[in-house]
Amino acid sequence: MALSNNVIGAINFVAVLLSIPILGAGIWLTTEPADSCVQTLQWPVFVLGVLIFVVALAGFIGAFWRIPRLLIFYLIAMLVLIVLLACLVVFIYIVTARGHGNIEPNRSYLEYHEDDFSGWLQRRVRSSYKWDKIRSCLSSSSICAELNQSYRIAQDFFNAHLTPMQSGCCKPPTKCGYTFVNPTYWISPINMATDIDCLHWSNDQTQLCYNCDSCKAGLLATLRIEWRRANIILLITLVALIAVYIIGWFAFRNAKTEELFSKYKQGYT
Repeated sequence: MALSNNVIGAINFVAVLLSIPILGAGIWLTTEPADSCVQTLQWPVFVLGVLIFVVALAGFIGAFWRIPRLLIFYLIAMLVLIVLLACLVVFIYIVTARGHGNIEPNRSYLEYHEDDFSGWLQRRVRSSYKWDKIRSCLSSSSICAELNQSYRIAQDFFNAHLTPMQSGCCKPPTKCGYTFVNPTYWISPINMATDIDCLHWSNDQTQLCYNCDSCKAGLLATLRIEWRRANIILLITLVALIAVYIIGWFAFRNAKTEELFSKYKQGYT
């Protein structure tokens, strides 16, 4: 029985270690530009990582200190957390399934449209109240100012591989026909296009295209990239947790069988 408890404890210790990638994914998302302004996914991921750590630690303690109630708590709670993690993985996959950049003539960077993304993601930026806070967060960052230090010639800028937020928020859409002066300063065309984003563009460095639909689309494209990267980590961890849980469950069942058999032998003798 002691050997079985040690095996179960070692397995649960692996589960403790598996909580670290989940916690890391949550912390990583808080450092990314888009997620730091939207703050939607990182907290569920981080909280789930903390709960998995606590439950796995309870199972580890229960195994080495031979506390059956803690082991039973571990088996039930970890099953619930695995189901929640699986639901989160599926959810992220569904809401990020749609969304792509659009090629513009003579441009290396892509441009983005809000309608290309899932309805759930679009609702994160549609509310004027939500977007006002996001816009304030974006305008206080250095994502656009950095472009002025890197590109001084129009052709170099047109050949640049901009991030989705730089493409959507730091310059007017290509279809508007603005003339390049520098990455964040453009001359308005004589005949303004009918697209509302063309009217929203401002050379004011605190405004730029932060109020454009293209900026919202660029933000969603960035969220999609960041969430899909985090989801790879969550998926791998989920598969590992399921394997650890199954091994731990069989070890626990074998330990209980050995205990019952031992008691039967003692009673028989």
